[in-house]
Amino acid sequence: MSLKKIIIHPDPRLKKVCDEVDGISPELRKLATDMLETMYDAPGIGLAAPQVGVMERLFVMDVAEKESAPEPRVLINPRLTWQSDEVNVHEEGCLSIPGIYEDVSRPSSVRMAFQNLDGVEIEEEFAGIAATCVQHELDHLNGKLFVDYLSGIKRRMITAKMKKLKKEQAREE
Repeated sequence: MSLKKIIIHPDPRLKKVCDEVDGISPELRKLATDMLETMYDAPGIGLAAPQVGVMERLFVMDVAEKESAPEPRVLINPRLTWQSDEVNVHEEGCLSIPGIYEDVSRPSSVRMAFQNLDGVEIEEEFAGIAATCVQHELDHLNGKLFVDYLSGIKRRMITAKMKKLKKEQAREE
């Protein structure tokens, strides 16, 4: 297992639509393990492959309560099959946009079809924070960030902050 470097916005890779995963391989299993370790270390509740520079349709998540045992999940080639008309507003953050949190409206429940690491096709319903998380991570696989839901002026301000952060990080390296 090894920690991956998380890509910081703005980066063109975060705006690209990812390719379907073509089969479960030992490399894919290692990537999923490394992504989970990276997500927990960050710390976060979700991490999509493009955030670590891999342009494939895969994300990991764990929305277990802090006091509960971890519930790591790996979702491969996820796609929404249903979404509720009811909407929830959650304060979202992103490991690629560190330190920034904004309210985003999304369907409160969704159904998603995906493969697990055994290649088994699963369809599952997610609600509450889990629904927000899977939609946020699926957006990453489609080249969309949570800041894309915000006003243009807020988005530009956040992008400017991230550019400044990236310059500071580059100086430290």
